[in-house]
Amino acid sequence: MPVDVVLPCLDEAEALPWVLERIPAGWRAIVVDNGSTDGSAEIARELGAQVVHEARRGFGAACHAGLTAATSDVVCFCDCDASLDPSLLPRVAEPVLAGRADLVLGRRRPVSRRAWPLHARVANWELARLTRRRTGVRLHDLGPMRAARRESLLALDLTDRRSGYPLQMVVRAADAGWRVTETDVPYRPRSGRSKVTGTWRGTWQAVRDMRAVLAEPPAGSRVQTAGVRGGGR
Repeated sequence: MPVDVVLPCLDEAEALPWVLERIPAGWRAIVVDNGSTDGSAEIARELGAQVVHEARRGFGAACHAGLTAATSDVVCFCDCDASLDPSLLPRVAEPVLAGRADLVLGRRRPVSRRAWPLHARVANWELARLTRRRTGVRLHDLGPMRAARRESLLALDLTDRRSGYPLQMVVRAADAGWRVTETDVPYRPRSGRSKVTGTWRGTWQAVRDMRAVLAEPPAGSRVQTAGVRGGGR
């Protein structure tokens, strides 16, 4: 089954060739350019990817623009900085394609200390703990590599357009009774400097965005469950 892969992109010209050559055969890469100034969009287009331009800055804005542009039944998300290998996406998507899960997250397993700065790792541990407490779903990581069905994701009516987007996806999916699971994926040192976790300030802003998501009341009637297989967790 063909799958669309959403790749949010901001100045990732160095990483794009490595990333795009690892997209699984028959799957479509959707590179969402979020205001790059290094020619990322042109490189992606030359390498055969569909390029979507999102003028509004923000990780969530880029992800949602890619989700809106996708047409396949199942959609994957993956960072575009070469820290995650897109060739492993079939492992992440398989439980969704087989109907055993509704949302699968790639649990990052760093291959070296340099792959995941200590401050970012600590922030992730804390957010995973708070997410478990908020949703009851036992997660260890809020990693950016993930898979779910497109129409079901759109029905969650995600509103965050910054760093809280991945967390809001998990929280609202849990509120809707989705089956949320994890699978291990290796995590490598990224190409270039992170726009978020590369600094304490960026990490703190991401934590603030995510705390705001956790403070939202349960979605209730706001969340739709159309197209989701299975019931409660």
